[in-house]
Amino acid sequence: MNNMEKHNKSFEAIKHIDENGIEFWYARELMKVLSYKDWRYFDAVIEKAKVACQNSDLAIIDHFVVNNKMVEIGSGAKREQKDYKLTRYACYLIAQNSNPRLKIVALAQTYFAIQTRKQEITETEYSLLTEDEKRFYQRDLTRKGNYSLNQTAKKAGVKNFDKFHNSGYKGLYNGETADDIAKRKGLRYREDILDNMGSEELAANLFRITQTESRLKRDKVDTEKKACDTHNKIGKIVRKAIKEAGGTMPEELPTPKKSLKQLEKEKNKSLKKS
Repeated sequence: MNNMEKHNKSFEAIKHIDENGIEFWYARELMKVLSYKDWRYFDAVIEKAKVACQNSDLAIIDHFVVNNKMVEIGSGAKREQKDYKLTRYACYLIAQNSNPRLKIVALAQTYFAIQTRKQEITETEYSLLTEDEKRFYQRDLTRKGNYSLNQTAKKAGVKNFDKFHNSGYKGLYNGETADDIAKRKGLRYREDILDNMGSEELAANLFRITQTESRLKRDKVDTEKKACDTHNKIGKIVRKAIKEAGGTMPEELPTPKKSLKQLEKEKNKSLKKS
């Protein structure tokens, strides 16, 4: 196992699950994995991440939950030690504001933004994939993510799933629905829009999907309207994050020449010939 693989597993090792099944990380534990030795410097990074969170129109207390503890300092004396319970989004913002010279930081950004399921691959392995291979990988994650999101949305009271998913797309794509996206891409009727996205666009949608599910659970959303509003808000937040990072807006990203379904057919055809 190389160093990158070890670090990748470290993020999973320090992940915790609360009584509601929601994942979180302790800031003190994340600090060590990100190679910070002094809390003062890491706390400064957290403060920058809080500002980024606030600028995304999100409540800081929802993502950075104060979790101070009493620790022994010798001779039976104790003092309060500052700590936080962090959501995945908070960890992502911290990674975005961490020292870029630390090799582990780039991996942390990828882990918290993209690698959201157990079938993860390392940063090194991902970088070696071709663009089409990255598309297949990201599409598999979005498929699983949407399935999980649908189960959570159903529990939240969603019955009109087209409306629910369009709420998310409209937030991320500046008002475009799934049909609008399909028309812009020049797709045939009912052709899957996710199958016709590049890896970067798929990654943005994956982040939208996972963060929406997490928010629905955390806020204990119990009506379809609230679920749709939540999905739309998260879509807008992801869009704003892309803009602030200087990225390309999802509707401006190029549509691949071939859909994943076409590539799959070609692959199966060539396997039959061999």
